[in-house]
Amino acid sequence: MNKEIELLAPAGDLEKLKTAIDYGADAVYFGGEMFSLRASAGNMNVDEIKKGLSYAHDKGKKGFLALNIYPHNEDIMPLKEYLNDIKDLDIDGFIVSDPGVITILKEIIPDAELHLSTQANMTNYATANFWKNQGIKRLVLARELTLTEINEIRNNLPHDIDLEAFIHGAMCISYSGRCLLSNFMIERDANRGQCAHPCRWNYSLVEEKRPGEYYPIEEDSRGTYIMNSRDLCMINNIPDLINSGIRSFKIEGRMKSMYYVATVVRAYRMAIDAYLKEPEKYSVDGYWLTELEKASHREFTTGFYFHKPDNKDQNYFTSAYSRTHEFIGVVIGYEEDSGNTIIEQRNKFCVGDKIEIFGPEAGHFEYFVEKMYNGDGEVILSAPHPKETIKINFGRRFENGNILRKKKEVI
Repeated sequence: MNKEIELLAPAGDLEKLKTAIDYGADAVYFGGEMFSLRASAGNMNVDEIKKGLSYAHDKGKKGFLALNIYPHNEDIMPLKEYLNDIKDLDIDGFIVSDPGVITILKEIIPDAELHLSTQANMTNYATANFWKNQGIKRLVLARELTLTEINEIRNNLPHDIDLEAFIHGAMCISYSGRCLLSNFMIERDANRGQCAHPCRWNYSLVEEKRPGEYYPIEEDSRGTYIMNSRDLCMINNIPDLINSGIRSFKIEGRMKSMYYVATVVRAYRMAIDAYLKEPEKYSVDGYWLTELEKASHREFTTGFYFHKPDNKDQNYFTSAYSRTHEFIGVVIGYEEDSGNTIIEQRNKFCVGDKIEIFGPEAGHFEYFVEKMYNGDGEVILSAPHPKETIKINFGRRFENGNILRKKKEVI
C-alpha cells in the first residue's frame, strides 16, 4: 500500500540526494547545472546525476530532473545541447513548465516522462485535461488550491494521471512562484532560477518630496514584512491529503541543508507510514511536529488547503528562520577496536554538551559528551573547525549517515 503514496524530497546536491533516500523518501527531485528554478542550489553535473540515479534505483527509488525555467531565446540552443548530454541517463521524470521546453524535450528524448511544474499554475480540471492531452503524466498542482478543489480535479481526470502537491516548505507570495519582483528590483529573474526573495525584505514608505524620510508600512503594530509568508506544514493533516486524491507528497527545499532534508523527510515518513499501516486507528503524534521544529523553518501554516490565507498566515515581524536545534555532525565510521564513533563535524560542540543522535528510524538517543578525540586520537575539549574528524565512544554503534544535533542556546 505504501507504493500508492509517494514521499518526494528535494535533492540540492548528491549528498542531500543520498540523505533523502536513506531517511525515507520514495523519490527525489533535483536540478542540473542549468535550467531549473534553483540556480543557487548546489545542483549536480551530469556525472553526479548518473551517480545519484544509480543510488536511488539500487534502493528501488526514483529521481526526477527539474527543467522548469521559462527560457529566453538565448537559452534554447544551450537547452538542446544539455538535453543531448543527458538523453541516455535513466531519469524517471522531467519537471517542466514551458511549452517550448516540452516540445524540445519530446524531440530529443521521445520516451521522457513529463511532470508539469507548479510554475505552470494549474488550478482547474479543464487545464489539467489540456496538459494530459499534451502528454503530461503527472500534474504538480498550484499551491493556491483547496483540498476540495483538488478532489474535484482528481475526479475529472483519468486515473493514469498522477497529482503531486507541496506539503511542506516555503510559500511564495506570488502565484505559484511566477514572480517579477526580483527581476524588477535587482535584475535576477525568478523564472530563470535566480530569485533573490524580495518578498522576505523589510519595506518602508518614502514620500516623493521627502527623500530619506522612511515610514513603516503598517496598519497596526504587527510590523513591516508585508509579503512574508509562513512556511507550509501539513504534518497534522496526512489523511486529508490522501483523501483529496494527491499521490505524490512534495517537500520544498533544494537549497536547504542535509540536516533539514533528513529531519523533514523522516518526520513525514513516520506520519505517512502510521496512517497507511492502520488508517482506522490513526492519530497525530506530537513527536512529528516537534521534530520538524528542530530544523530551520518559519512559523507554520496550512496554506490554501483549508481556506484562503489571511493575516494569520503571514509573519509581519521578521523573515528570519527559527529552529530549536542545530546540526553538529554526521556519523562517517566506527572503530571496532576502540568502540569510537567517527564523526564529521558540521558546527561547533564541546565536552559537556548534551547532544541527540538520530537515524532514519523513529526516536533518537541523548548523550552528554564526556570525552572526545580528534582524528589523531588526541583528547580535545571542543570541535570548532568545520568538517574536522571527531571520535566519541557512545558505548554502542551508530550507522553511517546518522546525524548529531544539540539544542540551541537561548541568548
